[in-house]
Amino acid sequence: MESQDLSSLESVRLRYRAIRRPEMKLVLKVQDQILTSIREFLRRKRFMEILAPIIGPATDPGIRGAKQVSIQYYGAPFKIMSSMILYKQMIISSFEKVFALSPNIRLELPESVKTARHLAEFRQIDLEMVHASYDDAMNLAEGLLASVVRDVREKCYEELKGLGRDLKEVTAPFKRLTHKQAVQLLRSNGYMISFVEEIPWDAEVVLSALHERPFFVYDYPLVSRGFYDREDSSRPGILRDFDMLYPEGFGEAISGGEREHTYEGVLKRMKLTGVDPEEYEWYLQMLKEGIPHSVGFGIGIERLTRWICGLKTIWEAVPFPKVPGIASP
Repeated sequence: MESQDLSSLESVRLRYRAIRRPEMKLVLKVQDQILTSIREFLRRKRFMEILAPIIGPATDPGIRGAKQVSIQYYGAPFKIMSSMILYKQMIISSFEKVFALSPNIRLELPESVKTARHLAEFRQIDLEMVHASYDDAMNLAEGLLASVVRDVREKCYEELKGLGRDLKEVTAPFKRLTHKQAVQLLRSNGYMISFVEEIPWDAEVVLSALHERPFFVYDYPLVSRGFYDREDSSRPGILRDFDMLYPEGFGEAISGGEREHTYEGVLKRMKLTGVDPEEYEWYLQMLKEGIPHSVGFGIGIERLTRWICGLKTIWEAVPFPKVPGIASP
């Protein structure tokens, strides 16, 4: 998929969005089936659905340049959730497998609109499970995506046909590339990116376009991710985390990994990444009291809808899009 700028006409259309267009009706019917399929799959795997927090004293700092939104909550500084990842670690002490349809706000830089896959307001299925590895999480993600695609192909055949989308069946196992292998592949295609940083958005699109099926990139370098991702004790400098990418240039689908769950480990990582521990006082206190080892991931609903429906932009995958830089209803 090619990156693009928003024309003035597109900008106006987003401000005064009409959801009665035939294409949007088809997309929303598919999206309804996607949500139903995800819930059914996770319940078969004995996950329990919980209600996601919307505000709290702290939220996920690992949002790649986007800004958090702060509010005053009865005189206390609070954040609107950019991800409920810290809260998943809290509730996993009581329940072994949980998920939530979590709303998120990230004030992405206006230029991120060029990627055609960023929203300032989006929703994701966030899940967490105890005493499991990132291999277990990747296996679960494969099964989840395969199940959703199978259901949509069967139950939304007419909608996909109306959208002109030839959605191929998805089967496990997916190809798995280490971060190092992914960087080497990109370098061989002319993208001289770093071995110790996140893969830039434009390079990620290229990497995605080199594949015809969903695939994983895993084992990211230590300094590329947040303080909550777990370092491999036998491989210093390597995180036990992963991303799933859609093929055809659609880019990132899922981000997840094992959690650092010790007070000492998180505090060390906070200092390494320049995060002020005082901003996460409640979270650190929770770690002092003790929580189990866990793993989890998040899958964006709008991005999943975009890929399944074969849409050019992510704002075609939501009835009331909040596109970075555009004040729309």
